[in-house]
Amino acid sequence: MTTERDLRPPTVSDGPESRTTAWGFTSLLLLLYVINWGDKTILGLAAQPLREELGLTTTQIGLLGSAFFLAFAVGGFFAGGLAKLTTLRWALVLLSLIWAASMLPVVLSATFTVLLVARIVLGFGEGPSSALIHTAAYTWHPPARRGLPSALISASASVAKIVVAPALAVIMAVWGWRAGFLVLAGVGVLWCGIWLLTWKEGPYGSAKATTGTTPENAAGDDTERTVPWRSIFLTPTFMGGAAGIFAMYGIVTVVLTFLPSYLEVGLGYSRVEAGVMFGFPSIAGMGLMVLSSAISDRLIARGASSRTLRGVLPALGLLVCGTLLAIVPLLGTPWLVVLAISVGYGAGAIALPLSNAAVSEICPPKQMAGTLGVFLAVMSLGGLAAPYLTGVIVDAAATPADGYALAFQLFGLVAVAGGLLALVSMNPPRDAARVAAVPSKT
Repeated sequence: MTTERDLRPPTVSDGPESRTTAWGFTSLLLLLYVINWGDKTILGLAAQPLREELGLTTTQIGLLGSAFFLAFAVGGFFAGGLAKLTTLRWALVLLSLIWAASMLPVVLSATFTVLLVARIVLGFGEGPSSALIHTAAYTWHPPARRGLPSALISASASVAKIVVAPALAVIMAVWGWRAGFLVLAGVGVLWCGIWLLTWKEGPYGSAKATTGTTPENAAGDDTERTVPWRSIFLTPTFMGGAAGIFAMYGIVTVVLTFLPSYLEVGLGYSRVEAGVMFGFPSIAGMGLMVLSSAISDRLIARGASSRTLRGVLPALGLLVCGTLLAIVPLLGTPWLVVLAISVGYGAGAIALPLSNAAVSEICPPKQMAGTLGVFLAVMSLGGLAAPYLTGVIVDAAATPADGYALAFQLFGLVAVAGGLLALVSMNPPRDAARVAAVPSKT
């Protein structure tokens, strides 16, 4: 039986120092992802103040959200190209500075047009980041242990909504909504300084070492091997996983853009309460993501099938998520609505890290950044129409509460469909063998 130790190159120590270093750099990447999602959450937190100051409609707020995710999806396709043009070190610095810069025009000139352009620029800058952050983290973890770091990266989005969002809500309540944008810009620049002083690529990456060889080549693995992209993208695991996370990401974008507004104007909670409760779905999501990924990593390292743990399990999470959201209009009590959304979101969120880990299994190491970039770009397509459509539904409904409930029901049904597709198609070991049998291009 192949164990995790068998998968490691002999140059990598199993001692505490190597693991401490690996998790130290992984933590720095987690911090970047928290900043990334802080930039995303700011629009949802500022939605009501922006409506009051600029006279925006719910549909216009939704359009801002959809414009961001359109740019985000397009930007995601450039992850592979960016990884080829420069190193992970400088690629992530460039992206982080773009995020910070996109915060400033809104502070200087708050109009709908400036907001739209700023969110589009932010989307382009954030599009490639998730794939590159995952790729950087994976250079410090062998394939059998990538579920947990992937879950922690995804859970960093929850940290942003659990910790950063309430903090930003208080800052914006005391100093105005512009202060939140300024804080995010400053934190992004600060992260760049820490990153440049500390980062180095781990032993499971494909970058050349100073000796001219990679750790993997030293172990006899061919990290320079590449296959035609279609042989990866047309696998059932890639397509089924993409369908599942496409559906889930539509829900993520609706929660991100509109949950504070739903809690405030739809369910009657105060603005501060809404800012705090915004993190409830993320608390459930973070707990379930970390738990499911840690268990799956441990079982896979002991020889369990990743078909079950990275195929069936995320699909079941999506089915639970979709079912709970579909019954939201039937729940007449605000706290029951919050509970259904929180538990449903948490169950569906496990599909994000587990699907990323599944896809990382099927591609050659040299093509991981490009594969994850396309995979996550397809995922982000789920956010193109979801916020705008939600805004249209709410503006057309008899009451905001009815509109938001109907929107969550609609996207819950989409999640059920995505979960069924993922359930019947995802099988990483089978598709990894298929890709391995494809003749190399190099």
